[in-house]
Amino acid sequence: MSHVSSSVRRIAATVLAAGAVVGAAALPAAAQDGHHQRPRVEISRVQADSPGRDDRSNRSLNNEWVEITNTTRDGISLRGWTLRDDDGNRYRFDNVRIAARATIRIHTGNGRDTRTDLFQDRRDYVWGNRADTATLRDDRGRTVDTESWGRRHH
Repeated sequence: MSHVSSSVRRIAATVLAAGAVVGAAALPAAAQDGHHQRPRVEISRVQADSPGRDDRSNRSLNNEWVEITNTTRDGISLRGWTLRDDDGNRYRFDNVRIAARATIRIHTGNGRDTRTDLFQDRRDYVWGNRADTATLRDDRGRTVDTESWGRRHH
């Protein structure tokens, strides 16, 4: 009788070990289902509190910015994408293309757009110094990435 139960135990242990190997092999596939991947375009840095006095000068406004980075090997069109704060202030990307593995900086104030710097042309600050959330959405309104600071946001 003990011979049968030890055989059953060995078979059960073999089945459990095989299940663990299959489960471990399936983990990378589950991690690639889109829920755990880095976004292709992400908010990489935010400077919400412009250095120095908040005097609403164009220089001060342009020292408030959000950086967006393309992490892929291909250029991506941002036409129709938006960048918003918690208060609903929205910047809409026009005919903007972000190069492969490149970063662009979106300044709050006025300026001349280049490949690396875009300007919202605002006369007041957008990003909360103490707390806010920057939300990047694609041209279909889907959230691509968010960056929050300060108190907890929902």
